[in-house]
Amino acid sequence: MSQANIALGAHQSGAMEPSPFSIPSKKLAMWLFIISDAMTFAACLVAYGFLRNSTPNWPTPFHSITNVAIMTFILVTSSLTMLIGMRAARAGDKGKAFRWILMTAALGILFGLLHLREWSQLIEEGMTIFKNPWGTGLFGSAFYSITGLHLFHVTCGVIALIVVGFRYQGGRYNADDIEVLGLYWHFVDLVWMFVVPFIYLLNLSH
Repeated sequence: MSQANIALGAHQSGAMEPSPFSIPSKKLAMWLFIISDAMTFAACLVAYGFLRNSTPNWPTPFHSITNVAIMTFILVTSSLTMLIGMRAARAGDKGKAFRWILMTAALGILFGLLHLREWSQLIEEGMTIFKNPWGTGLFGSAFYSITGLHLFHVTCGVIALIVVGFRYQGGRYNADDIEVLGLYWHFVDLVWMFVVPFIYLLNLSH
């Protein structure tokens, strides 16, 4: 069979072309996505910084870091459970890997629920996208946009963890797919480490 026929058959079957680099194509695609997404978050945080510094009546509505500390602990712990799941998948222990992947998804759900509870409390205090009782209404727009973007990524990650986890358990995915998913989840956790000081710690009331 000629090389052209082989390439045509691979294209028709939907197979991913081999990576021209030293890493698999799936991992390369995830790294490229992470780089582009990191630029998006960086642009949002830089814009937030300029907005905060140029607005004289910027509010500082947070009185405690307890809730955000709990959320951060949960997300950091989820990175650990994801790492354990990845190592179990690499070792060929499918049952253990599946359990730790689902544990990671459960921690992601818990993080999201705490985030939604925080939003609910802020809305009850009068903070919306356009106004709040403490100062410029731009704060609500910036807060909900950045934290909402991160929560959207967490939600997508949780869905992916559940879907990939069950398909991995059923034999449709392998350890490489778990590793690629782990890269995304660690990225989401890393982004949160930048969101916390910008959005929460700099806006603590004194």
